[in-house]
Amino acid sequence: QVQLVESGGGLVQAGGSLRLSCAASGGTFRRYAMGWFRQAPGKEREFVAAIHWSDKTTYYADSVKGRFTISRDNAKNTVYLQMNSLKPEDTAVYYCSAGARVTTTPKSVDYWGQGTQVTVSS
Repeated sequence: QVQLVESGGGLVQAGGSLRLSCAASGGTFRRYAMGWFRQAPGKEREFVAAIHWSDKTTYYADSVKGRFTISRDNAKNTVYLQMNSLKPEDTAVYYCSAGARVTTTPKSVDYWGQGTQVTVSS
């Protein structure tokens, strides 16, 4: 069983930056594809970014491409999401995910973190 714990959320003004972290335990971290999803109030959970477990290939939603960067440190069992040029529409609860393969579909995720709130004020 894999446990994921996110941190780094908070309140930031539009145009600002935040870095989310997700610490994993209970599994072989380097074997998992890791990702980030988000869910705004009244909306479905949506894919944000993902990173392959071996070659570190990255994937992004069009809405965050060029602004967000996902990375991982296998030695620290941690995945990061650097978020720059934040917009009010980025406001959501951000969830870390892990699984055997990269996925952009929430129902295909094997493990979820508890989520961290990101609020971007205009």
